[in-house]
Formats: sequence, structure tokens, C-alpha cells
Amino acid sequence: MISIKEKYTKEAIPAMMKKFNHKSIMAVPRVDKVVINTGLGRLVSGKTGEEEKKILGAVTGDLSLICGQKAVLTKAKKSIASFKTRAGMTIGAKITLRGRRMNDFLERLINIALPRSRDFQGIDLKSFDNQGNLTLPIREHIIFPEVSPEKVKFIFGFEITVVTTAKNKEEGIELLRLLGFPIKK
Repeated sequence: MISIKEKYTKEAIPAMMKKFNHKSIMAVPRVDKVVINTGLGRLVSGKTGEEEKKILGAVTGDLSLICGQKAVLTKAKKSIASFKTRAGMTIGAKITLRGRRMNDFLERLINIALPRSRDFQGIDLKSFDNQGNLTLPIREHIIFPEVSPEKVKFIFGFEITVVTTAKNKEEGIELLRLLGFPIKK
């Protein structure tokens, strides 16, 4: 099994240089970071302080297991009455992966998690923004093998954003396709 880093250096760089006429290897786009975030609003709304701590602990623990890095809790910046949030209230969790952890996570995502997800047909082209970044929703976190479905108390979804240094959407799509992402034609 070839790693994502080897695939990038041996296959993606030459193909990208040829297709987009890059003069230098440094001009070829690369994956900069992967950001994983989840909102906890529905899980913690209307709960007591102790129940909320249990939910936060379970969600951050599962995210940390999946990513191999501790999750950071995000807090509301201002109060919004219609969402029943107060300033300073914990509303989410996020993790930013770079380097080796990012590559390991992407390999597990491409080779194990996405094929295990229910009704997965491939990544839609609408998931890319104009800078070539991919934002991928995951409905159930139990598709990752690190999480044991029997021990899970709360099933939650999260969002994975793969940030690239691509100049446009076409470069980002081609880069991730060459790295092995199952992108629809």
C-alpha cells in the first residue's frame, strides 16, 4: 500500500506539472491542513450542567480517537436568543491536523471510512470551493474503525475540510483525485 505522501511526490507532482504547465515543483499545489469540526448545539441544548459535561467529554473523546489529537472546544462569541445560546457557551469542537497526523488521517478517510459510510457514491464536485478546498460532511462518526459502535452513547456528525494551496477549483479537484479521493466525474 503506497502512502499518501509517496503518492503525492511520485504521481501527483509530475502529473500536475504536466497538466497545468507548472515550471517548478514548488508551484504545484499541496494539501496544507485538514480541519475537523462539529457543532454540539442540538446535543447539549436543554441539558443540565452535568449532562452537558458528559456529552462534551464523549464527543471530544471520540474526535480525539479518530484524529489522534486533542479536540479544542469552541465557544459562542455572542448571545443569540433564537438559537438559545449565551456568550461563552460551548457550541462545538474542532481539530486542525498538519504533517504526519494529517496524512495518516487522510489515508484512513480514503481507504477505510468513506467506503464504510452508508450510501456513499463518491465525493460531489459541489463540495469544492473556488480555491480548491474540499468540505466533506460525515453523518455518523462511527464509520471510523477507531470508534467502537457498542461503546458509543451519542452518534454525531462532523465536517472535514481539506485545505489546499491550489489557485483554483480545477487544480484542487485534480490534486485530490490524484491523491486517491473518490471524486465523482
